[in-house]
Amino acid sequence: MENNTSSCFLMERKPHIKINRKEVILAKLRKSCSCTPQKLKNFVMDFFPVLRWLPKYQCKEYIWGDVMSGKGVYAIGIATALTFVAGVYQVLMGIFRLGFVSMYLSESVLDGFATGASLTILTAQVKYLIGIKIPRSQGHGMLVITWINIFRNISQANLCDVITSAICIVVLVTAKELGDRYKHKLKFPLPTELVVIVVATLVSHYGKLNEVYASSVSGAIPTGFIPPKVPEFNLMLRVAVDALPLAIVSFVFTVSLSEMFAKKYAYTIRANQEMFAVGFCNIIPSFFHSFATSAALAKTLVKTSTGCQTQISGVISAMMVLLVLLFLAPLFYSLQKCVLACIIIVSLRGALRKFRDVPARYHVNKVDTLVWVVTMSASALVSTEIGLLVGIVFSMLCIIVRTQRPRTALLGQIQDTSFYEDDLEYENLSTVPKVKIFRFEAPLYYANRNYFLKSLYRLTNLDPNLEAARRKKYEKKEKQHLKKGNHRTANGLGIGETTMQLVPKQIDFQALVVDCSSISFLDTTGVNTLKEILKDYKNLNISVLLACCNPSVIDSLKRGGYFGRDFGCMQEMLFYSIHNAVLFAKDQKLSADCSV
Repeated sequence: MENNTSSCFLMERKPHIKINRKEVILAKLRKSCSCTPQKLKNFVMDFFPVLRWLPKYQCKEYIWGDVMSGKGVYAIGIATALTFVAGVYQVLMGIFRLGFVSMYLSESVLDGFATGASLTILTAQVKYLIGIKIPRSQGHGMLVITWINIFRNISQANLCDVITSAICIVVLVTAKELGDRYKHKLKFPLPTELVVIVVATLVSHYGKLNEVYASSVSGAIPTGFIPPKVPEFNLMLRVAVDALPLAIVSFVFTVSLSEMFAKKYAYTIRANQEMFAVGFCNIIPSFFHSFATSAALAKTLVKTSTGCQTQISGVISAMMVLLVLLFLAPLFYSLQKCVLACIIIVSLRGALRKFRDVPARYHVNKVDTLVWVVTMSASALVSTEIGLLVGIVFSMLCIIVRTQRPRTALLGQIQDTSFYEDDLEYENLSTVPKVKIFRFEAPLYYANRNYFLKSLYRLTNLDPNLEAARRKKYEKKEKQHLKKGNHRTANGLGIGETTMQLVPKQIDFQALVVDCSSISFLDTTGVNTLKEILKDYKNLNISVLLACCNPSVIDSLKRGGYFGRDFGCMQEMLFYSIHNAVLFAKDQKLSADCSV
């Protein structure tokens, strides 16, 4: 019976096939280094994404949204920003495929950043909304300082600007709500922003709001371009160090906003391609006296709220800006600044609505909610750049903490099945006699090694090291009694009865099954930890069985010498399911009982 049962376990195991890693690597290198017409075509199409989407452009469906969103942005402050060195850094980062940093931008970080940045943008527009003049605040704590200055000067609010702002906000919000409600029936987005700007400009001009009511207007807007000039090489050397964090921050800003809108509109982005795009948008305009650039939340929200569909909208926006800079700028002399502020503030409503989702977010995951709150608070109260960095670091720390103190459990068997679950989470589970099943829901590595051992000892109610020390101490006392000629033990029992005292009452199991299904990897410390418990429990005649290990974990155990030099004991130490391990443990117990 013993041999038949053991052979049954061996037959269930799958054969291990050794993979020649050298051949696999060489094959991948040959495949990646080969050049075919299809690969060349894919490279060009990937480097210039416009070649993919422009031939598929649905003119009837997209053109109105792109035109309206392109026209609706005079609130655009042209980013005359781009520096040559920052662009070079970004292109190099794209060449070396460093876009993986975007993976650290979780949904909670992106939402918190967007909401915090929206509060900052809203705060910056309030002074135009009510027509007061306050010192411009920049840097850390801008939101708090600005609101303090707003309340100090609230008595100076311009009544004309307040009334204009109230009317514009009502019109814009009403139009947005109607547009959202009937968007399936509308053939093109309502050009509300464009209409508001034109009407407000005409009313301000003919009503002489600036002269009569001292309303703040856009005023004279310079036209034309500064002659192009090659960036000076000596200055590049001086700003080389400062340009590196600038390049990284502007890229992270761009990718974070791209991820946010990609999630909203169900498309994907390629971070390395975005790196190339932002880099060349810094290199080329640097010859035209521009500053370093990145995506802008306020302008992006305005474009999406006005029906932007594709990058054609950006082309139209550029053409409109060009017309304004060359010819149309004088026409907007009388446009009130509060009107532009209203357009920006109304476009922020989507990001600000995230506050309503906090209770539901908290119900789903408390840690993600904490990440959102920290990111939002840091973005609003400190600065948007620092807020994004704080959010990323805090999110990573949360992951580290969660892997340091993960969920652990003892499992019980679901009756009449081969499945096992946490006995604290499910009712009517059956305990397996003489077998403890321990689950650790995290990678096992140096940072959580002690927590793994403490949880194991606590749940099984047995610390093998303490038990071994207790036994040694007991044996030492027994030897001292025997040397003195006392054939009775310290407990008053005979020598034959001493053996029973060496088996403590709290040891109610003979096999420990470790469920490794949630252990994604092991480092050297993790392997040594498993080797340690294997040795410690073996000293107490308790076998340790591993179940549900993935190939990476098995490979680490092999290289760490867990199964011995020739892997001869592997068949009796490693199992593909918890149920197989339990059956093997029961068979061991049965064999031991029969031998006794």
